[in-house]
Amino acid sequence: MATANTQTQKKERFVPGPPGTHITIRNLNKAFGAAPLYEDFNLDIPRQKVTCIFGPNGCGKSTVMNMIAGLVPVDSGSILFDGKSLKETRIGYVFQNYREALFPWLKAIDNIKYPLKINGRSSEECEKRAQELIKAFDLEFDLNRYPYELSGGQQQLVSILRALAPEPEVLFLDEPFSALDYEMTLMIREKLQELFRATKLTTVIVSHDLEEAVFLADEVLLLTKRPTSVAETIPFDAPRPRNIKTLSSPEFIDTKSRCLEIFQQEVRR
Repeated sequence: MATANTQTQKKERFVPGPPGTHITIRNLNKAFGAAPLYEDFNLDIPRQKVTCIFGPNGCGKSTVMNMIAGLVPVDSGSILFDGKSLKETRIGYVFQNYREALFPWLKAIDNIKYPLKINGRSSEECEKRAQELIKAFDLEFDLNRYPYELSGGQQQLVSILRALAPEPEVLFLDEPFSALDYEMTLMIREKLQELFRATKLTTVIVSHDLEEAVFLADEVLLLTKRPTSVAETIPFDAPRPRNIKTLSSPEFIDTKSRCLEIFQQEVRR
């Protein structure tokens, strides 16, 4: 007969995601103090797709992305990338506050090269990769200036290029347009559209703007109020590159309306 001393807890069997899954989250738990945020949370994020996370204030949109990216510790649970751990996976991260994320003592070009240098890449390799990115994004401003000499949009573009420099398997963007004016937002949206189409990089974006989330996404992940779960995942498969006409298309309007309906249900719950 088993006693309290001899009993052992059975480990939960890890259940992989369906075909095409890149990031698998199982039985994730996170609480702040006595208030649970995520309880036995499960999620499958598809490979080579853009997933935009949207939900009520305080539901933990940025927190769940930061747990996946390893910036916030989980209380318990498993997160795997194609069956690999985070340590075995190259990730890129674009922070919301780009002004604080860039190193002010490094020129913009050296900020872009920084993750390559700390990974032991030669000066020639760093320069080659930086020039590839500059050409791909068609940057026309002087990257030999320091971050404080650049506009907000230029700083955010430098942050994006720095995140892409090590050729990540997954790219995370935390509200990348929240501190930008509308003109710069449109420009960076266009650059990201080109990136998604060219690289098919698995991308996770947290957004507080529903129009932005739908416009950028292959699927919108709608979260509930806390303790947080997935309310629904809404696909949006409009062809890329998307443009101003996309915003007035019946498909976009229907998808945005469906997302808004679910969001309002959660807010009123």
